[in-house]
Amino acid sequence: MGIVAGLDSAPDFTCIVVCDADTGAVLRQGYAPHPVESPEGGGRPSDVDPQAWLLSLGEAAAGGLLEGVQAIGVSAQANSVVPLDPQGNTVRPAMVGGDKRSQVAAADLVDALGGREAWALAVGCVPQAPQPVTKLRWLARTEPEAAARTAVLMQAHDWLVWQLLGRPARRTTDRGGASGTGYWSAATGGYRPDLVELALGHQAVLPEVIGPADAAGTTPEGLLISAGTGETMAAALGLGIGLGDAVVSLGASGSVMAVHPEALLDRNGMITSLADATGMHLPVVTTLNAVRALRGTAELLGLPDLESLSDLAMKSTPGAHGLVLLPYLEGERTPNLPHTAGTLAGLRRESMKPEHLARAAFEGMLCGLADALDVLRGRGVDVRRVFLLGAAAELPAVQAAAPALFGTQVVVPQPADYAAIGAARQAAWALGVSQGTLDPRTPPAWQGAVAQVLEPGEELAAGQAVRQQYVSVREQTHPGALHA
Repeated sequence: MGIVAGLDSAPDFTCIVVCDADTGAVLRQGYAPHPVESPEGGGRPSDVDPQAWLLSLGEAAAGGLLEGVQAIGVSAQANSVVPLDPQGNTVRPAMVGGDKRSQVAAADLVDALGGREAWALAVGCVPQAPQPVTKLRWLARTEPEAAARTAVLMQAHDWLVWQLLGRPARRTTDRGGASGTGYWSAATGGYRPDLVELALGHQAVLPEVIGPADAAGTTPEGLLISAGTGETMAAALGLGIGLGDAVVSLGASGSVMAVHPEALLDRNGMITSLADATGMHLPVVTTLNAVRALRGTAELLGLPDLESLSDLAMKSTPGAHGLVLLPYLEGERTPNLPHTAGTLAGLRRESMKPEHLARAAFEGMLCGLADALDVLRGRGVDVRRVFLLGAAAELPAVQAAAPALFGTQVVVPQPADYAAIGAARQAAWALGVSQGTLDPRTPPAWQGAVAQVLEPGEELAAGQAVRQQYVSVREQTHPGALHA
């Protein structure tokens, strides 16, 4: 069928992969950092000139990387807002990432619509600080002149697609990206312009949501540009996950998402109802404490890194000699306990050893994520295997405990640029549909991720006993919190 490319504009870099459209084999790839300066004090900037994304794209594609490419797919960082004036110029830098400036704005929005349940029923999620709808509320309250000039709202991948097409009058997005805004509902498939007005203070033009296999357009040179999507949805497409699969992502915080045939509206707001890049749905449950709990434990024990913590934990046994850690170190979202603290239970003389605390940290983190899996299972989501992502997934202590604590097969994919690969797969789909060789309902059947597969095996009984002990401590400390 030809050659396609996938572009992932991540928070700090641009990655481009060029793939065979029929098999998905990666033929070549390019990479470039984003030319942005860190804010005073370090850390990722919350305001970024979108032109930096284009500069990085050009650098990553240098040297003829895209020669022979027939179609391009674009994925980009989630939780981004590019506010434009009526002429299509940015009125201020793009607002990106987990912007803590918006925490008060999130609470304001929740109250303004009548509470968490009202938001969950309206758009399948409760406003959080990083979301575009919350950033708009912050903009209206903090920079009213910029808010008043904002006439068009785009996200990072929408803006990049629009730029690649030469800034046409038609602006598009996909259902996956739209579902993360806080003003589009995966359940109804439509925008809620009233929520944009509630946040921004006035209406704004929103991109047209096109289908997963649709093309956003074609450049004058004949290069097809697919719909594009958010980074999470592109990574799911690149991994090749389907019904029965869940993805557990181990970052500082943790997330659990699964493929499901319909949107899940959760009145308690624990589930964020996202759409994927294929026409299915991606319900997501988030925990605030994942790898940050491991790092905190390593610091407490005077260890230099997580590898040392893992080595120490492997000297203990399942159950950590009775130690149970509820790792709610920065409050928690699952269960919804924003003002709580962590709990260490089961201290006895024989358990007061560094290796047992190290083991309890790993088990506590994974049990917290198992709670998130149970939230999805409790709503009828089928989970037959779990894809485990993040650098911490490679740690022996994680791999030893995860299958038994999750109660299912665990797949640890080899590191790869899955978001870029997913964007390329979307491009191949749109190209095939345009040529009449692919069904618009089914993406091309590329080979899935190369991975290590871990089975619960004989550890399952011990793991389930650890899980039951964790649940017992959680219920004693925060009775009914997970079901409130």
